[in-house]
Amino acid sequence: MLYRFKSQATADVVMLEPNARQLLDVIGKTPGAQGIVTVAQIPAAISALETAIHRELDSSKHNRDALAAEDHDEVAEREHVGLHQRAAPFLDMLKRSHAEGRDVVWGV
Repeated sequence: MLYRFKSQATADVVMLEPNARQLLDVIGKTPGAQGIVTVAQIPAAISALETAIHRELDSSKHNRDALAAEDHDEVAEREHVGLHQRAAPFLDMLKRSHAEGRDVVWGV
């Protein structure tokens, strides 16, 4: 299933279900067929996403000890798509929507 996030402030953001569910969990929304992030909820959603992204980036920095694992797969690490990459379009949508006073919806 695909999630299509919509706002009158931006173009649509389309995500695969697992990725969209992850972002919705981070911002405290129940993943479902339909939903809304109201203008009033957007600042908290932005803060929650940015906090989760910083946590992930800090965690990955601490896990890059060259001697930590002999079988470390550098190729897999380079190809890994992190939360900061997956969340970028949605985070941009939230910021623009907040600036223009528009809700973000999905499934409608």
